Amino acid sequence: MLPYRAWRPLVTQFSPLYAQAIKELSTFLPGLTISLFHRLYLWHGMVVTGLLESKRFKAPFDHFMSKDLLEEKQLTVEGMTCASCARTVRQYLEGEGMSEVFVDVPKNKVTFRTVEANDRLDEIANGIDRLGYRVIRQDRTASKLTIRLKFIIAAILTAPMILDHLLHLGGIQLPFVHQPWVQFGLTLPVFILGLEHFGRSAWAALFRGTTNMDVLIILGSSAAFIYSCIGLWIGNPDYYFFETAASIITLVMLGNLLEDRALRGTTSAIDELESLQPQMARLWMGEGKFMDIPAEDIRIGDKVLVRMGEAIPVDGVVLEGTGEANEAMLTGESAPALKEEKSSVFAGSTMVVGHLIVQASVDPSETVFRQIIRLVKAAQSDKPPIQRLADQISAVFVPVVIGISLLAYVVGVYVLGVSTGQAIMNAIAVLVISCPCAMGLATPTAVTVGLGRMTRNGLMIKGATTIERLAGIRTILFDKTGTLTTGLLKVRQIKSKSGLEAIVRSSIYQMELRSSHPIARALVSYLGNTRIEPSLELASIEEVAGKGMRALDQDGRQLLLQRDELDNQEGYHLALSRDGEKIGHVALEDELRPEAKQVIATLKAKGYTCWLVSGDRAENVQRVGELTGIEQVVSAQLPQDKYALIDELQKDQGLAMVGDGINDAPALERASVGIAMAGAAHTAMQSAKVALLEPDLNLLLRLFHLSKLTLRTIKENLFWAFAYNVVAIPMAFLGYLNPMWGALFMAFSDLVVIGNSIRLKYRT
Repeated sequence: MLPYRAWRPLVTQFSPLYAQAIKELSTFLPGLTISLFHRLYLWHGMVVTGLLESKRFKAPFDHFMSKDLLEEKQLTVEGMTCASCARTVRQYLEGEGMSEVFVDVPKNKVTFRTVEANDRLDEIANGIDRLGYRVIRQDRTASKLTIRLKFIIAAILTAPMILDHLLHLGGIQLPFVHQPWVQFGLTLPVFILGLEHFGRSAWAALFRGTTNMDVLIILGSSAAFIYSCIGLWIGNPDYYFFETAASIITLVMLGNLLEDRALRGTTSAIDELESLQPQMARLWMGEGKFMDIPAEDIRIGDKVLVRMGEAIPVDGVVLEGTGEANEAMLTGESAPALKEEKSSVFAGSTMVVGHLIVQASVDPSETVFRQIIRLVKAAQSDKPPIQRLADQISAVFVPVVIGISLLAYVVGVYVLGVSTGQAIMNAIAVLVISCPCAMGLATPTAVTVGLGRMTRNGLMIKGATTIERLAGIRTILFDKTGTLTTGLLKVRQIKSKSGLEAIVRSSIYQMELRSSHPIARALVSYLGNTRIEPSLELASIEEVAGKGMRALDQDGRQLLLQRDELDNQEGYHLALSRDGEKIGHVALEDELRPEAKQVIATLKAKGYTCWLVSGDRAENVQRVGELTGIEQVVSAQLPQDKYALIDELQKDQGLAMVGDGINDAPALERASVGIAMAGAAHTAMQSAKVALLEPDLNLLLRLFHLSKLTLRTIKENLFWAFAYNVVAIPMAFLGYLNPMWGALFMAFSDLVVIGNSIRLKYRT
């Protein structure tokens, strides 16, 4: 079927009634019929109305023909149980040329962007199946045998044997359960469930020449089960370890189930973001008519009606209406923002008051909201350098553990003199107590929670590597205009010749009322209460391009307000002349952000070195440096000068650059961490590693604080993961832990790491 999104941009340029008819027909007519019918209609419309060259027709048609080829795809994949599974799937997809791959284990979702055709996607899905997982397709329903159901079945069958084992330690036996054939009957279904749950992933890993946690589980449980079956065959009770095989599988499944639920707590940031995505939109047809369509079908130029209480479905510009929108999901600011004609609005914002007609400026897939979600997902998939050690150890961990397990058997039999059965139990205990998953989860879980907290605080981070870099920053370079200042001019002072104060102020006010220049707006705001006497009214007011404002007073004398080139030492920027004689001066300055001084003071108190680097004149830059308390001030810097200065300063250690303009882009790219202010130029945003979502320098304090907390959590997680294995493996090797308790401890080791990561949500 030809999807509705493909032909809707064309249809909506014509009759809403026709559009509705086509939509109804598409439910039972084949896509080819719809396409031909649609083409005939368009051809007829062009012939009858002469629209062959009409922009009204051509624009939507060109848009239809030039649809973006790069699309986001999502697959539902069953069988993924841990970080190792996620890494396996991600590496496979990246190897197949997919980009922006994100694997969500708790939700069994895999998303990526690709230009591949659907038949190629089928091949990719088959490849994931061959890895040992299961892709859910339209003709394939999700398995009803969930991990929760598997655990319940395994627990019911294993519980009697575990109870018998525990009672046996106290000298009590359950005669019925103690029968070997009963234990075999209880263990066999559990073992089959274990092979189904862990076996496919283990076999796929071995087939690719790698190993994972599931390999250890299958080896341990299979060794115990096969050894017990041999004992059953020869009738030797010393060989019976059925409860060990069943308990290994059951307890590891319990760990997977708890891990799955705990991991959901670390992914709440994306859940919260995605829940805010508008699903439907009201396409405005004019004359009070609208049509409900999926939000994803909106295209650039479409007009959308948004009513009070509804979410804005796309980024755009207000054409009609006024109201207030809650943009907290973007800026972190809870106060509603006023929206009126020509105001920009963003997808995911909610109309609190009023209603708007918005014209879409981007496709739904490219809104700021979608970019935030993609950045969070991409950053969660990124690995900081600290994870490399864990990855290197994990890569050889399983083979080393298997070697230690074999060594435990040999040492047990030939050195420690224990029985063969006990030596085998020691070897199995080594296999099942080892936990590479904790090392694999140490970084991703902390990064996920940390990024979620940063996003809620109005911070966008490109990559987890940035978090580690931020934690090591000790030097911060600030641009001036638009960074430490608002970028908006304000009037510092107006001076007049003695006795001419009223004439100067009245003349400037009247002339600047006729201009839309930013300087004019600053002057009008400053002189807003000026009273104009009839005798001071001006005539022939006009704006002289590139020079200033010109007018005539009631005596025919010419007044000229223009840039003052002769009095720069005092900082005056404008001069008012009357017939060539200067009668007034205007001093303008860039308005300092109200929080700038306090933020710089806090950063310096925390040990950061702050620099002010600007392309502005020395006196202006020095003034901002004095107001903010920055001693290291460098002025008159061209983009290449900033670039060279950063190279020089970061020879010894990394530094951060905070800027907003196109001229800052090279410096933002060159710095260890580039930080773009809210409202920065597109080029600056692309060059930076961090973007502030609201124009508040206090976000820098949150940024550096949260990055340090996140890195500290990663280090704590890695410590616990390594410490667990360093302590647990020798204990199992020497026989101080039997396989059942080993499986239990292993199952809960991941929860320690995940719990510590979740704690990051609330750490201060």
